[in-house]
Amino acid sequence: MKKESPKYLRTSLAAAMTLGYKNGRFYRNARLPCINLLLTYSSGCAGNCGYCGLSMKRPGGYIDKSFIRVEWPTYTVDEILQGIIERTDKVKRICISMVTNKRSIKDTIDITKTFRQNVDIPVSLLISPTILEKEHLVEFKNSDADMIGIAIDCATPTLFDKIRGKNVNGPHKWEKYWECYKEAIDIFGKRKVGVHLIVGLGETEKEMIETIQKAYDLGGSTHLFSFYPEKDSQLANHPQPPIGQYRRIQLARYLIDEGLSRIDNFSFNSSGKLIDYGINEKDLLSVICRGTPFMTSGCPDDNGNVACNRPYANCPPGPEIRNYPFQPNKEDIKIIKKQLWS
Repeated sequence: MKKESPKYLRTSLAAAMTLGYKNGRFYRNARLPCINLLLTYSSGCAGNCGYCGLSMKRPGGYIDKSFIRVEWPTYTVDEILQGIIERTDKVKRICISMVTNKRSIKDTIDITKTFRQNVDIPVSLLISPTILEKEHLVEFKNSDADMIGIAIDCATPTLFDKIRGKNVNGPHKWEKYWECYKEAIDIFGKRKVGVHLIVGLGETEKEMIETIQKAYDLGGSTHLFSFYPEKDSQLANHPQPPIGQYRRIQLARYLIDEGLSRIDNFSFNSSGKLIDYGINEKDLLSVICRGTPFMTSGCPDDNGNVACNRPYANCPPGPEIRNYPFQPNKEDIKIIKKQLWS
């Protein structure tokens, strides 16, 4: 029997641990309050994105492919729902990720309704713009999802075409993704839609920050990732961005998304590297010492705290944490300060 959606879903390994279905421990006692779910079909995803473990070009059958380098075990929707009901004190958000497969449109709507009718926990959708029209976004809203994520990932149209679009025989188009982003904001409201962006795919720091500013000015926000190569993907040998580059972008994203500053105030060198945030040194240091800019950016819980903190999704556990899934302590802040301009 095929274990496919809508009856079955894959969960991240971290989510399976939160639900008690997998054993394991999180480095430094991190916790995942968001149950990350992925629709699954034996026909797979139509995308050929160069960095993705689910790419059609990556060797192996779709059901067996890993995603962000970890196992994504498969459970029935009923099993997942029961696990959530038993842990409503620990689960603060549910995120359902589509794949580029037309079956996933109706299934996403039906699964969202199932969760919302059985638990009082907000549901985010990470959607696939290539297969969607505006009417589908309205249906997502009517199914009681409250937030939308759109994985544009690349900071420039050239990189998008090179890694996700026509250059890799992929179906995705830069213009379609941004059109869908604007439509989602119209339907779900300001700051209810987030763009996923991956630092380190070949863009300059200035190009990435320009895209973060664009996402904010249109009414959304940015959920930031550091590139981390997936085995056997087309970018398996592409290096991670230097930690200093990622830290600078994290701080810029925080200042922009919190309305504390704009790219207009920043300065860049001739290579597009960020060299000045254009704000008072004392104020900047105060923001850095909060530690918050360097935590995972993602959809919040009902109290406004990040629920989708994706522990170690884009770095191995250890001293070079890219997105802190917990509040950085004083020792972490010391390390971050050194990393910022490295």
